[in-house]
Amino acid sequence: MPRMIFVNLPVTDLAASMAFYKALGFENNPHFTDDTAACMVWSEAINVMLLTHPKWRTFTDRPIPPATSSEVMLAVSCDSREAVDAMNEAAAEHGGTADINPIQDLGFMYNRNLADPDGHVWEAMWMDPTAIPSGD
Repeated sequence: MPRMIFVNLPVTDLAASMAFYKALGFENNPHFTDDTAACMVWSEAINVMLLTHPKWRTFTDRPIPPATSSEVMLAVSCDSREAVDAMNEAAAEHGGTADINPIQDLGFMYNRNLADPDGHVWEAMWMDPTAIPSGD
């Protein structure tokens, strides 16, 4: 089996969260989706499992952090600066929050941070490795 990552996130409204992630470009994998959880696919290696709070609590007794906290920032690469901008716009239009941190534009790298409806923080980023300064 290839190495993959499954990011598990507790969500308050599964249908709304699925619609949010679909608007950002994720696709639903129906084989791992039911009324308590949904698998949203970013790439062959990256999957996000959206779990209702009751489903989440079957995995851990640890408290679910409030939407105003930042437990982690998950970065996903985009094909262009325009795709980064489009992801941020889609977040704002589908129940999330765009630009929760200042935009970072280093020329060779561009990123914008957003939050999903439950406050989970994502970084949409684009980078041109050939344009990274050599440091000379």
